[in-house]
Amino acid sequence: VNLGTWLETQRQQKRKGELDISLEKHLEEVGVIWSFFKEQWGDNYLLLVKYQQREGHANVPQKHKEEGVNLGKWLDGQRQQKRKGELDISLEERLEEVGVIWDLCKEKWKNSY
Repeated sequence: VNLGTWLETQRQQKRKGELDISLEKHLEEVGVIWSFFKEQWGDNYLLLVKYQQREGHANVPQKHKEEGVNLGKWLDGQRQQKRKGELDISLEERLEEVGVIWDLCKEKWKNSY
């Protein structure tokens, strides 16, 4: 069994609540990440906060990169998920807290009159 396959089995067992707690703790001590999505989302969110603090807004241009991450593309993906009703409400609220505008066209139109 290769390490990647074994680790994925451990992740599946954790999701099902079947992973021995002592093994779970040992794996966490050596840096196992249980959810890549949560880890990546959190990292990107922190980049967005940093951008907002520096620029005074959270309207990241679509092609803007922050520390090598295409932050604009990531934010556009969050907007698309919201439009489809697929964005978790807790994530939506966190994005709104830093000033994310969901419909940029509507906002631009509103501000021009």
